[in-house]
Amino acid sequence: MLPFRRKRSWKRRVKDAARSAPKRGRDLRAAAAGQLDLPWARSWAAGVARENFLRFVLGPTMDLYARRRSTGREKLAGVKGPVILVANHASHMDTPVILAALPRRLRKRTAVAAAADYFYRNRVIASLVALIFNTVPIERRGGGMSKDGSHLDKLLDQGWNLLLYPEGTRSRGGVPGRVRRGAAVLAAAHNLSIVPIRVTGTGETMPPGRLWPKRLHGKLLSKRHRIEVCFGEPIRPNGGDDATALIERVQRFFESGDGGALASPYRRRKTAGTRAD
Repeated sequence: MLPFRRKRSWKRRVKDAARSAPKRGRDLRAAAAGQLDLPWARSWAAGVARENFLRFVLGPTMDLYARRRSTGREKLAGVKGPVILVANHASHMDTPVILAALPRRLRKRTAVAAAADYFYRNRVIASLVALIFNTVPIERRGGGMSKDGSHLDKLLDQGWNLLLYPEGTRSRGGVPGRVRRGAAVLAAAHNLSIVPIRVTGTGETMPPGRLWPKRLHGKLLSKRHRIEVCFGEPIRPNGGDDATALIERVQRFFESGDGGALASPYRRRKTAGTRAD
């Protein structure tokens, strides 16, 4: 005898559809982002061009505007890819600064997640950022961050490291945005280590809205900004850790401000509302 199955009411079907619509929308946007990917940017020839552009063009240009310093590189000595690199985000300058600070063996196998709705709307711009920074398009509202056969999964399975900005966008006014779980979900799904990276000084050197860096105005002559990249201890997912626990460990590193001369922007956010007695 077949069990009786009650037919869902129209009202219930509307509610169920509304509940599942956001997830379907994210999945569709993530699939669309994957179709914008430019695999040729990860070819040997593109890698050679990218490395030379960073060394002879981007590096000297950044040195005109900033004194760069990196700390914690020794923590990467035993790191073998693929890994998820997770950094705070205040400027378009973050990506070249981080790439330049990475050891070459990691840098040449690192792809940079870039917002599909920002960098991939124009084919020429998409090709330029893919060539110069080895970008891959992502849906920054959460799609494609689980092990579901997306282009990011294939990238990690091929041994590429992935640089992600979990805030989803550049922070404004010196106040960092909310750190999202996407990077931790991806790391947990693939059982990969997360390398937290804290960048300071780029927001002052090239704040949102500027197309080119600027120097500090001095009394007589302009001066260079100070930029620091601090690498933290790799965070390995434990069997009992979920994505929330992983991203909380990353957040604590961002907030700590330890290991570098410049203050953490997250620490500034927490103390901005306090007054001295």
